[in-house]
Amino acid sequence: MQDYQDAFGHEILDYWRTGKGFEIVERDDGYFALSGGPEMYFATHESWPPYYREAMACVHGRVLDVGCGAGRHALYLQEQGHEVVGIDSSPLAVQVARERGVRDVRELSITRVSRKLGRFDTIIMMGNNFGLLGDMRRGRWLLKRFHSITSGAGRIVAETTDPYDTTDPDHLAYHEFNRQRGRLGGQVQIRIRYKQFCTPWFDYWLASRQEVEELVRGTGWRIDRFIPSGGPQYIVILKKN
Repeated sequence: MQDYQDAFGHEILDYWRTGKGFEIVERDDGYFALSGGPEMYFATHESWPPYYREAMACVHGRVLDVGCGAGRHALYLQEQGHEVVGIDSSPLAVQVARERGVRDVRELSITRVSRKLGRFDTIIMMGNNFGLLGDMRRGRWLLKRFHSITSGAGRIVAETTDPYDTTDPDHLAYHEFNRQRGRLGGQVQIRIRYKQFCTPWFDYWLASRQEVEELVRGTGWRIDRFIPSGGPQYIVILKKN
């Protein structure tokens, strides 16, 4: 990734250094929105919502943190005695996570995950990072790859958002826009902007529980349970068949 493309990393680095920053999410239909900002990427365990804490209790053994960002989950799991490998496609986010104390963090995209990283007992995809699966086809391919790098008791702990749990007319119109293009309603194409920096466009899949059930068929994984948040966000726990 070129420096001018690392909008996410620059917002993380600025917040780490100054306590200030913001994050703009641009969607391919022209919709712009401010996210919760970089502050959320530094939130400590004490401030996490209850469903996050419940999810972390499902983690065991050696952990792969996909899309680790500034390292909020990796740092907590290290403190609990887990060996954690964090990966992120943002060079500056990796730098910040390392500076904050994540012992093993690497600049690596989700599609480059392989057996070279070793074997894991748990893969976490928190902060809506289930979305990095991209779509149904790529998601199945990645789940099969995750199956090959996890132990017999392997599990995946992943957060996503049910895109259909909304009454917002802008989002409902986007769902229809997607369906007309032969895409899933929650298969958003976005990029992140911060100051003069802008990431490339990428697919980010927000999935309903029914879509997750369809996704896992034939991948070697099964749904153990869903952890609700009380809102559209939820966490799914997958275990090997």
